[in-house]
Amino acid sequence: MHRAHIKGLGHFLPPTEISNDHLSQYMDTNDAWIQERTGIQTRRWVEKGDGLSSASMGYEGAKMAIDHAGIEAAEIDHIVFATISPDYYFPGNGVLVQEMLGLDTVGATDVRNACSGFVYALGVANAFIQTGMYQNVLVIGAELQSPVLDLSNEGRNVSVIFGDGAGAAILSRAPEGHAGVQTVHLHSQGKHAKELSMQGPSAIHWLDEIEATHGDPAIFAPYMNGNFIFKNAVIRFMEVIQEALIATGKTPKDIDCLVPHQANLRIAQYIQGKMGLEDRQVYNNIQRYGNTTGASIPIALSEAVHSGAIKRGDTVCLAAFGAGFTWASSILEY
Repeated sequence: MHRAHIKGLGHFLPPTEISNDHLSQYMDTNDAWIQERTGIQTRRWVEKGDGLSSASMGYEGAKMAIDHAGIEAAEIDHIVFATISPDYYFPGNGVLVQEMLGLDTVGATDVRNACSGFVYALGVANAFIQTGMYQNVLVIGAELQSPVLDLSNEGRNVSVIFGDGAGAAILSRAPEGHAGVQTVHLHSQGKHAKELSMQGPSAIHWLDEIEATHGDPAIFAPYMNGNFIFKNAVIRFMEVIQEALIATGKTPKDIDCLVPHQANLRIAQYIQGKMGLEDRQVYNNIQRYGNTTGASIPIALSEAVHSGAIKRGDTVCLAAFGAGFTWASSILEY
């Protein structure tokens, strides 16, 4: 069985920065209220004239990751693209990036697991490499969420949280002696699907329904049962991280850097405290970018590596919890 490791990383953020004070133009909120509840100070949103989409942002992140890995795009054998905000209802974003990169009929797999999407996609890519099927897999997490946010008081609790962006990794066959991806753990619990969801437009909501109820937040805008999500998140985060530690025979002291999904700074701080980790052992950037859902882990991971916060040989733990419910973790040697 082959081992996989992360050979290169990249990320892309849209240029427009949206401050908490800016949001007060649309809804009854302010900087102190948002920071107290989420830790977020600013986020990036795509503007209409930017010409950006989740696929094109993923493409930009992929180019950076390819360059960082020191390979040619033509060496990519497969694409795994994680997003809940694809350019089209169908096809998925993977084939769009395949065309943008000019790759000759390589396969493309799309993952729809929201906040856990990148770790799920990493797990898929890792399995491909372990079996010997592929040598280099491009893994992307990208989201364009701002256009569907409800910027009224009714949508305030959701809309202040989310941002746009993309991150990408080149997962390759590890050289001899490199530990690489050591474990991946994936879980779901569909009975809570509606607690964090956007139910339409979809194949079960017919066109006459859309016309009759367009704008109804219960169906056609993101819905989040905030307190319920928070309570479940802190439990599942700890469970899945502990699962990864046990599987690899490690303790929290062995973790050089925990990169959690950037859901809420308060969740990350709670997990840090429970694990007894120092500030240097946890990488957070939700303060600057908000919650970019499936893009949040690859953006943070790429930023941490390119800034020097994570170095070659470091033991890194990835963990996520989100809609589905789905939750996931991985421990790897960078």
